[in-house]
Amino acid sequence: MKETNTREQFSVRLKEIAGETRVLEQEPLFRHSTFRVGGPADWFVFADSPEILKGLLALCKEYEMPWMILGNGSNVLISDKGIKGVVLRLAGAFEKLELKEEVPKGILHVSAGAALPLSKLAYRASKKGFTGLEFAGGIPGTVGGAVLMNAGAYGGEIKDCLTEAVVLTKEGTIEVRSAESLELGYRHSVLQESGELVLEARFCLYVRQKIQIYAIMESYRKSRLEKQPLEYPSAGSTFKRPKGYYAGKLIQDAGLSGYSIGGAQVSTKHAGFVINKEKATAADIYALIRHIQKTVHERFGVELETEVRLLGEFL
Repeated sequence: MKETNTREQFSVRLKEIAGETRVLEQEPLFRHSTFRVGGPADWFVFADSPEILKGLLALCKEYEMPWMILGNGSNVLISDKGIKGVVLRLAGAFEKLELKEEVPKGILHVSAGAALPLSKLAYRASKKGFTGLEFAGGIPGTVGGAVLMNAGAYGGEIKDCLTEAVVLTKEGTIEVRSAESLELGYRHSVLQESGELVLEARFCLYVRQKIQIYAIMESYRKSRLEKQPLEYPSAGSTFKRPKGYYAGKLIQDAGLSGYSIGGAQVSTKHAGFVINKEKATAADIYALIRHIQKTVHERFGVELETEVRLLGEFL
């Protein structure tokens, strides 16, 4: 009874901080995942400002309640068992986009909230005639997730144009980190170890003829349509690129193109993608990922590391 009362008190206080309509209980997380799988979150809470976010994190600390941030759900595999505790979604003030142009120098300074879709940022910049984010036009994640993972495609990466990031530290202070201090590498930043949360990212872009920018983005769009299984739910590239190899080619050469477990399948269009072909569960997808890793290692001696992050219990 005491535990029940404590959870009820916690739920009431969540709603006091975030707002009654901004707290969802037992929210199915498949609704918030591009894989379209995942069990419920105990609480799914929208944080609309830095002040609300800090209040929510302080409350979780007080009640010793586990919590995590979920962006667009585009690079994660969420367990069928769901997530215990609080899943936070940044919204409101975290979706801002500010553009400041230095006309004589042909420079665009961008401030983007962590919850802003990266593709939206890329297209807004292109309409203004500034280059540097063309590669991001088809990436489905948020700005915050892109900084965390140093998102990239077609030879471009976030580190190429990021100048600094505003973060919330574990101590609850808001600080500015230079791009250099984030040590951005292939699908990695120090934020993955430090636990600091990206609240805002700042970029520097340069002027270019719009027709050239549009041509580049259109070529990337056509390439994605031709080579990626966009017609099925997935989390994008399932594995990181191993040094000296391409994950998709290794998987195809291992004879796994089209291989299925349950409703999960290795895409026949691009073997580097695991897709939700037909009502897959997270367990199906996880089992297929493990089978791919085992098979590729046995055939070629190469360890495939997942680019997709696992959230929740899988064992």
